[in-house]
Amino acid sequence: MTLLTPARIAIFLGAVSAALILGALGFQYIGHYPPCELCMLQRYPHFAAIAVGLGGGLLLETGLLPRKFGTATAFIAALLVMATGVIGVYHAGVEWQWWRGPSTCTGTAIRLSGALDLNAPVISCDHAAWRLFGISMAGYNGLISMGAAILGLAALTKAEEK
Repeated sequence: MTLLTPARIAIFLGAVSAALILGALGFQYIGHYPPCELCMLQRYPHFAAIAVGLGGGLLLETGLLPRKFGTATAFIAALLVMATGVIGVYHAGVEWQWWRGPSTCTGTAIRLSGALDLNAPVISCDHAAWRLFGISMAGYNGLISMGAAILGLAALTKAEEK
């Protein structure tokens, strides 16, 4: 029995996305760093990767999903993690002024309560709210997500169907 299976690769990718989302939410709600429009856009593939990777991987591991879907599940999870990484790299480039961001990237006045708050701060995509060693949250998302996706795809080429 091998430890490297498509189901476990999918679970790993889903777990990476879950960890990155929890970190982003921690910065948002505990650190009080509201997200911009590109920050929010990076989250959608993470949520999908959590559903496909963790959900699909666990269904494969328990036998509720046929093994023949293992490689496809892991591959889709890797593509979703890669997608959020690409958006993260794009966003980091916008922050460093390497290229222009979307003209609509001005944040949102809709709060979690659902009420329109015209006094809400406008969050611009071209300004990094936080950096560590010169790398912003978008940059870390890009690096970690791209790295995990490449690692997952490489592992998938070596994995055996369980």
